[in-house]
This record gives sequence, structure tokens and C-alpha cells, in this order.
Amino acid sequence: MMPSLYLPSDSLARAVGADEVAVALITQARERNLPLELQRTSSRGLYWLEPLLEMDSPQGRIGFGPLTAADVPSVLDALGEPSAHPLALGLVEELPYLKTQQRLLFARAGITRPLSLDDYREHGGFEGLKRAVTIGGEQTATEVFDSGLRGRGGAAFPAGIKWRTVRATQAAQKYIVCNADEGDSGTFADRMLMEGDPFLLIEGMAIAGLCVGATYGYIYVRSEYPDAVATLRAALNIARTAGYLGSNVGGSGQAFDMEVRVGAGAYICGEETALLDSLEGKRGIVRAKPPIPALKGLFGLPTLVHNVLTLASVPLILAKGAQFYRDYGMGRSLGTMPFQLAGNIRHGGLVERAFGLTLRELVEDYGGGTASGRPLKAAQVGGPLGAWVPPAQFDTPLDYEAFAAIGAMLGHGGVVVADDSLDMAHMARFAMQFCAEESCGKCTPCRIGSTRGVEVIDRLLAAPDQSGRDEQVIILKDLCDTLQYGSLCALGGMVSFPVASALKHFPADFGLQPSEAEQ
Repeated sequence: MMPSLYLPSDSLARAVGADEVAVALITQARERNLPLELQRTSSRGLYWLEPLLEMDSPQGRIGFGPLTAADVPSVLDALGEPSAHPLALGLVEELPYLKTQQRLLFARAGITRPLSLDDYREHGGFEGLKRAVTIGGEQTATEVFDSGLRGRGGAAFPAGIKWRTVRATQAAQKYIVCNADEGDSGTFADRMLMEGDPFLLIEGMAIAGLCVGATYGYIYVRSEYPDAVATLRAALNIARTAGYLGSNVGGSGQAFDMEVRVGAGAYICGEETALLDSLEGKRGIVRAKPPIPALKGLFGLPTLVHNVLTLASVPLILAKGAQFYRDYGMGRSLGTMPFQLAGNIRHGGLVERAFGLTLRELVEDYGGGTASGRPLKAAQVGGPLGAWVPPAQFDTPLDYEAFAAIGAMLGHGGVVVADDSLDMAHMARFAMQFCAEESCGKCTPCRIGSTRGVEVIDRLLAAPDQSGRDEQVIILKDLCDTLQYGSLCALGGMVSFPVASALKHFPADFGLQPSEAEQ
């Protein structure tokens, strides 16, 4: 009997040929009269091995990859003795990259079919919702608070405080809003989860709705994620039919439903208040706070806004208990974080580990160093507004407070790696230009300061002598301070991170001596 085969339907896997491999498998099986059972699953997140084909064996799933359609005949020839194939990887779960991870959010990644409710339930799905219905809203909010869960979108605000605030606010209508406008460079965890495990996000939002008394929710997905949008909409219909959404969620007697809304391509709509304006049909412009969205959010009503990974953490916390979750992590950074390795990296992909491993472990042990083979120059952590961290600081633990202490941030967990060929002066200029192009225009420091920043860096690089460069460095540092402390939101407030870190750690790229950049 032919073993079952598994191939990801993830959009990255498809982009590098997974669909062609699937067609080749079906065609070859038909020609050989083989009873092929091919299941399209989520992705493990081992992206340098995609398309990754897995095959059942008595010991577990055996992997082959990265495959092309041309490799399919030889793979089928080797099914009797898979280890002999040159692309054989052995047992997938024994691969060092995967074996040493601590997968809580992505426990089902690569194992289950995205739209199979049976697969989801067989692997612990809806156990959290079931317990939330049993213990009630007050105890649910306490579990979230006690777990130490903090927002995974970048700000790291304690989730339980938001839940208690929205729950305690009296209103005829409340909302749950999921910020799935994942626009940071080098990030893909939200997309992976929405495409690969959509019921987890739905369950998390349903628990939140029942807890705080909201009856409707929105998932705001960036327009560049059409596969995630289609998968989520199909999953919502399945969940609604099964009674996990609607007028009697999970037998609770409470109503909660939701829908997917597609963004229009504005980076600023990743900021929660600009997102709310966009949801209301307006141009996405940052709102002044207070009032905070928990009190006056969507349509002026109490709204719980979280990103995908935050809401998706909730079902496990409810199913296993707050203490189970607190046992992972360090200090105030509790639980796990799905770090995303991208850029000039040999083994790009998803690494879910408890807070506390070092950036060096992530980039060198998991990532394998640069794809080019050249020396590491820096890693930008936390998206296009994240600081450039040099190898001298790679032993810093991946922890919110530890990164803040070195003038950096974890953000959404994206890590973009660069080798020694990257010009950091140009990257600093790009950060200012990016801010200028993506600014909503509401506040002067961001709207004007970012444009002036591009001009100052251009003058710095073009300065003919030392005194000219020194003058521009002073202006640039003052401008960074103005942006950081005077901007209305994080777009202008954090553009100083990549600029100041590039200037501090890589002065030679600006034509400066180290002492000049440190002044």
C-alpha cells in the first residue's frame, strides 16, 4: 500500500513550485497505477526546503526537499527505500532546525490541512473555547491577564489589561478587531498562520468576543495576502456552519460573528487607530490618544484591537491554563515568539522559541549565517523601523526589555540579515524615505521631518570635508530626537531607530570616524 504524502499549500511553497510538484505526483501516480493519497497541508516554515514533500512511515514523517516537478519520478521510485534518495531529509521532526523549537502557536504547522475542522479538533482545536464557555468571561479575562501575554504586534502592551478595560466598559455594542496588516519587511508569521491554521485565529477571536461582551469582529488583512483572505473566508463559513460562530457560539448562549476586510495597501494602517479609520471607510489617519480604542474605538465604541499572533495565543492559554504559558520565556517576556528569518540568510524560515534565546543563536545556529557566505554585518530586528544590530550585540537575549536596553526593539519578530556588502548609509536614507512615503501626514515631525531626513543624509554623504559632515551629523541627530519624541505614532517615532543605529555602529559607511558618530 502506498503511504500518504503531504505537500504544503502555503503561498511561499506554491511560489517556488509546490503546485507543479503536486500535479507531477498525481500524473505519475496515474501513469504507474499507484493509489496516491496526497494531502495539501500547512507549511512547517522551513522555507529553504520548500517545496517539502513528506511521507508517512512507521517512525514518523520522512521528508524530501527542496523538490521540483522533475524530481517526482525518482522520489516515487525511491518510496521503498526513501533514505537512498539524494533529496531525502530523514524524519522531519528530527531535523535540528525543527526539533529544538518550542512550537505552541505553530504546533499544527505542516501537520494539518488548513480547512479541515476534523484535523483542527484532533490536534486540540476548540478546547480553549470550550473552557472559556465553562468558566465565564471574568475568569477568562483573569487567565489572559495571569498568563503575562503581551501584544505581539510590536508595542508589547499587556493583553489582559486591554481585555479587562473593554470588558468593564459599558456600551450597547463592542467589537473585536484583528490587525492582520502585516507590512513589516521580513515578517510572514501572520500570513503563515492565517493560511495554514485559520481556525486558531477564529477561536481566539471568539473567546475574546465572549469574554468582553463583543458580538462582532473584523479581521483586517493586507491586500497583498489574497490566499490568506480566501482561506479565512472559507474557514469562517465552515466555523459558522459548525456552530463556532453565530447566535450561540459553542453552546454559550452568546452571539459572536466576524468578517474579513481587505486593506488598501497603506503601511500606516498597521497602526491600530489608522486601521480603525480605514475599517470605517475613511482614509487611514492616525488618531490622537486618548481616548484609547478600548474605550472609544471602531465607530466610537469599545474595541479590543490585537494582532494575529496575540489573538491566536489565547486558545492555548485557555486550554492549558495561564501557568502553562508563563513557564515559557524570561522576565516580563512570557510565552513563545515566532521569529522570522529573512534577508541574506542561508536557512530562512520560522523559528518559534520561548523568549530568551539570543540573536546569535537565531541567526547563526538556526539561520546558518549568510546565504552569500560573506561575513555578517548586521541584522535589522523588528521591521523597517527596527534598529540595525551589529554582531557585537548578537548575544543579547531576544526579550522586550533586553532589546530596549540596547536601543532596539523586537517588534513583530522579523529578523532581516545582511552581509558586509550592505551600505548602511543607504539603508538609513531608505528608512527616512520610507517614512516620508508612508506617513499619513497628520503630524508635522513625521510628515516634514522624514523628508528633511532624506535631505540631511544626502548632504552628509555629499559633504566635501570633515566640518561639513560634522555639521550634518548634529542636524541628523537632532532630527531623530524630534521624530522620536514628537511624532504622533510609531511610524515617525521609530524611524530614528534604523538611522541612529546605522550611524552609531557603522560610521565608516557615512564617511565618519567612530568618535564622530558617538558624539
